[in-house]
Amino acid sequence: MEDYHKPDQQTVQALRNIANRLRINSIKATTAAGSGYPTSCCSAAEIMSVLFFHTMKYRAEDPKNPNNDRFILSKGHAAPALYSMWAETGFLKESELMSLCQVDSTLEGHPTPVLLFQKQPFVDVATGSLGQGLGVACGMAYTGKYFDKSSYRVFCLMGDGEMSEGAVWEAMSFASYYQLDNLVAIMDVNRLGQSEPVPLQHHMEKYQKRCEAFGWHAIIVDGHSVEELCKALSQPRHQPIAIIAKTIKGKGIPVAEDKMGWHAKPLPKDMAEGVLRELQSRIQNSSKRLYPSMPAEDAPPVSLRNARMASSPTYKPGEKMSTRKAYGMAIAKLGRYNERVVALDGDTKNLTYSEIFKNEHPNRFIECYIAQQNMVSVAMGCASRERNIVFASTLSSFFTRAYDQLRMAAISESNINLCGSHCGLSIGEDGPSQMGLEDMAMFRSIPSCTLFYPCDGVSTEKAVELCANTKGVCYVRTSAPETSVLYQGNEEFHIGQAKVVCKSNEDQVTVVAAGVTLHEAIAAAEYLKKERIYITVIDPFTIKPLDSKTIIEHTRATRGRLITVEDHYYEGGLGEAVCSAVVNEPGFQLHRMAVSHVPRSGKHSELLKAYGIDRDAIAQAVRKMLSSSANAK
Repeated sequence: MEDYHKPDQQTVQALRNIANRLRINSIKATTAAGSGYPTSCCSAAEIMSVLFFHTMKYRAEDPKNPNNDRFILSKGHAAPALYSMWAETGFLKESELMSLCQVDSTLEGHPTPVLLFQKQPFVDVATGSLGQGLGVACGMAYTGKYFDKSSYRVFCLMGDGEMSEGAVWEAMSFASYYQLDNLVAIMDVNRLGQSEPVPLQHHMEKYQKRCEAFGWHAIIVDGHSVEELCKALSQPRHQPIAIIAKTIKGKGIPVAEDKMGWHAKPLPKDMAEGVLRELQSRIQNSSKRLYPSMPAEDAPPVSLRNARMASSPTYKPGEKMSTRKAYGMAIAKLGRYNERVVALDGDTKNLTYSEIFKNEHPNRFIECYIAQQNMVSVAMGCASRERNIVFASTLSSFFTRAYDQLRMAAISESNINLCGSHCGLSIGEDGPSQMGLEDMAMFRSIPSCTLFYPCDGVSTEKAVELCANTKGVCYVRTSAPETSVLYQGNEEFHIGQAKVVCKSNEDQVTVVAAGVTLHEAIAAAEYLKKERIYITVIDPFTIKPLDSKTIIEHTRATRGRLITVEDHYYEGGLGEAVCSAVVNEPGFQLHRMAVSHVPRSGKHSELLKAYGIDRDAIAQAVRKMLSSSANAK
């Protein structure tokens, strides 16, 4: 670490001028938009000025350069401050700031990386749902230190209001445990929240003690002192650093300084004009023009293209294998062919079988412990700037607590791959708190998410390979029990393409089932053959997108008789996906079989039977449907 050099007076004045120009542009933009958070921008003005023009190293003309320092604006409502900084660098034109929040603008009310089919290159992930930025920054910093082994640093600007979020402290714990000394969190402690003061207000020592208790080096500064900020941000680095900056909300807007009632309120035009004149008068002539420091060119080149398995699955039809174990074996296999495949888990690696990956590729495995919200955020950070192919796993039930992180991953168009094991009733004796019976509904609701539900070892391995080459959020739903391998290793699988696993010219009913219930449906088909009743059984493979064409085509062939069976609640799962697909088909008779209410503990087979989704129940549903059709005639 270089010795700290105190900035000369010309540099200090230039930084103060940049801070006041940030205030001016943030006020102009929010007043023009009639929307935004100018007081939140103004409290962070000096922090942003020092970060962008004294501390951070980056190429302003190339915001996505892999060598650049990273910046996450966790307090995303201060977006105009971020846009103003990039105008200061010359990457944006000041006139563009006046388009803030307009429907055809790329400058959203909160930072978003992809808009109108355009990339916003200086935004790595969407922020604004508070409490998530630090977890993403952790993933970036982990990648920089342990995967890239590069000198770039990661800076995360947070608001004091979001310090009430538990996810922040999950990230604080993660960063200190992994000694992310390339990570700096700057807390803009401006005292005031949305509707009232934040809990600790300006008790700076309490923030400091909390950060120190989590293993961070915590420094209290006057957040409006350019000199103090420069010094604090130049501290030697041996652990993650927290800069706890005491600021005034609305600094530079006399009527709003440290006053409640101004959050999320742009200044009226007449008031803004007077404030802007005052701020302009504070900008002193300075002959010194500041430029960002150039980064070291030490980030390795990375290619994530064509992450393919070098050989087909080796499972044999009839072999017993749980899909959760097949997942662990598949990611370990994929990791042999691309060194940027990384895996995360939340202290369930011996259940999800991601431990197979850890044992084979220990330097590319991240244990996130029981902090699933942070695990998803860290995954987003690891995947940012296309540095890694990321897989994160835990029990399917536990992803529900990270739903907000998942929706932000979708807004970010983050390429993360998730595996939820022990889905549905299959966890058995552990009971309903551990059963993922809502996860398909959750992932189906996420825009652009691809939802895989493999039924055997072959289809699981194929799903993992497809995940690695598919943009956006991907989810693989795996089960605990061992099931028979159905497919040959050379079987081809495609997203949105179902497999017809049972079919004859005499079929009378079409049954769509997935995972464990697919095997129950196949067994039911064997039962029914003895009664000369024949059914088509379809494995959808992906629930989203669903192969509507195949389902409709075969249901028409069985005179519109259609049954869905799923190890999931009725709401939002396979049945509703199929229902949406066939809703406009005339003459279709759809019967849905799912878990109707909160289940209890028991053996897997007992639970399938008790909740009416086993082979006997499927066979009976087929008989009943045929009987009702006959009676209708």
